[in-house]
Amino acid sequence: MPIKAAFEKEINFQTKKNRATVEFIKIINDLWYDEEIELIIFRNQLIDKSVSEILHILKSASLFVNKPISIFDVVDMARSIRSSNLQSARIDVGKLTYECLSNKEACIDKGAFIKKELKGADENLQIKPKDVILYGFGRIGRLLARELMIQAGSGKQLRLRAIVTRGELTETVLEKRASLLRDDSVHDDFPGTVSINVEKSTLIINGISVHMISSNAPDTIDYTKYGIEDALVIDNTGVWRDRKGMGLHLKSKGVAKVLLTAPAKEDIPNIVFGVNQDNFDLDKEHLYSAASCTTNAITPVLKAIEDSFGIVHGHLETIHAYTNDQNLVDNFHKKYRRGRGAAVNMVITSTGAGSAVSKAIPSLEGKLTSSAIRVPVPNGSLAILNLQIKKPASVEAVNEVIKQYALEGDLVEQIKYSMNNELVSSDIIGVAAPAIYDSKATIASIENNKIILYVWYDNEYGYSHQVMRLAKHIAKVRRFAYY
Repeated sequence: MPIKAAFEKEINFQTKKNRATVEFIKIINDLWYDEEIELIIFRNQLIDKSVSEILHILKSASLFVNKPISIFDVVDMARSIRSSNLQSARIDVGKLTYECLSNKEACIDKGAFIKKELKGADENLQIKPKDVILYGFGRIGRLLARELMIQAGSGKQLRLRAIVTRGELTETVLEKRASLLRDDSVHDDFPGTVSINVEKSTLIINGISVHMISSNAPDTIDYTKYGIEDALVIDNTGVWRDRKGMGLHLKSKGVAKVLLTAPAKEDIPNIVFGVNQDNFDLDKEHLYSAASCTTNAITPVLKAIEDSFGIVHGHLETIHAYTNDQNLVDNFHKKYRRGRGAAVNMVITSTGAGSAVSKAIPSLEGKLTSSAIRVPVPNGSLAILNLQIKKPASVEAVNEVIKQYALEGDLVEQIKYSMNNELVSSDIIGVAAPAIYDSKATIASIENNKIILYVWYDNEYGYSHQVMRLAKHIAKVRRFAYY
């Protein structure tokens, strides 16, 4: 075929792909806003994505499952989902399409295939929306606010109703809060609108009014005055971490549950969603912790290794982005090394992530040590797991196990399997999974049963999504999911 004719053929084919993707985007939005059905592709969110972004996601998904999946296949499956009369579900249309292509005979009748694969979706209980209060509005608080509004849909799950901060709420303060939500140096601009109402002390996010409340203590607020009832408080301050302190929130009118975005003390459940969330009675327990970002990164991978090979002992080293508790320039700090300038030094410090894992996986009690190094990047971290395992395993065997856990089972939201030869910290910013497994970096010694695993994580964005998953679980608003 002449070069010019071949080029024209490529242009025409790409145009067809783009048009199919535009139709796919329309179906995504129709299902989301009309039926509360969220379509994703191998755990990648599709709401508010462009044509190019969706085609890129689809290309990556095809490489992951080692099977070509075209936009034409996916949009055809999406049409069938739209015709299936489902309600309130989260469906991985990429995996559904993959299963269809892998079993074409069973998928001749797509309606029947979908009904079989999504068995139980029509039995989904009626979800009662839950009011959410963000107590604290720092890095995690603002990311949660963004996600709560992006995932709001028709408002049938979590509803952000109020944000609590300290200090007077003047016009200048409100505008500064709005500006920090609107613009972010790491996570880019918020893909929505943010304005203020000074008279009512509210932020107006995507047209929805969110009350700004000033308070210095968690037990002094009457949320019912703002029309808030039976709410879930997500405490992002890290100030109150024991049962007595966290329990103060429950003394404020309108509060039913409290979720801490930091490791909790005493007997408060420390939960890594996907691993141990079902170990607690939601009707009896009212205080919860989402553990730490590092604990959420390593626990899913450690569970996969413990279940598949067994862990004798190991050491965790986390190479962590600097955080707000360090000094920008050298100055006095209660911890010696954290007093040195964060942006110009690697700083050895401590982490409790190694021991915290055992709260989610009791069989690892006393088997892991841990340490941390803070490095001069604002976001994006790496955990290195040096493990002695019970059964010998090659690099290929270890990678295959993690890939299967990332593809199916209880940890598909938690583990992202990377095949990127050049993965670096900036590449993982904005990844919703708390653990990004670097398959190209795995080291294994069959002779002495040792493996070294590299697990990247966006210590802000990935962790915030874990908090969201846990919040939906606690609030009992999680929909039927097909992954």
